[in-house]
Amino acid sequence: MHTPEELRKLRAGLGEIIADAPWRDGDALADVPERMVLVASELATNAIRHGQPPTEVRLLRTDAEFVLDVLDHDPDTPPEPSDASTFASGGRGLQIAQRLSLDVGWYTADESKHVWASFPISAEPAAE
Repeated sequence: MHTPEELRKLRAGLGEIIADAPWRDGDALADVPERMVLVASELATNAIRHGQPPTEVRLLRTDAEFVLDVLDHDPDTPPEPSDASTFASGGRGLQIAQRLSLDVGWYTADESKHVWASFPISAEPAAE
């Protein structure tokens, strides 16, 4: 992924995939799909701007969570939240991800850097 057109396709494709998740009208989690699409777009944009190509986006699922995994091929540059001012036109991708998801993290593997964000699937409590 390298272009704005590919980001548009990412947003549309992700929206279609998560449309089948168990969201219900009036559910407290009904805005999760929109948050996931926004976070995927922000993390992919960061990977394109600050990482090395190709950028890949994967959607993983556990019983309780969706996990967005965005990878680029620059394992030596850690993701860092920016000190973007209120009036800056960019630089808030990680901050947005941290606010809209359950958790955000990163790791390196096989010459790539993975930045991930997790989201709840349903309001049902996880079994212990």
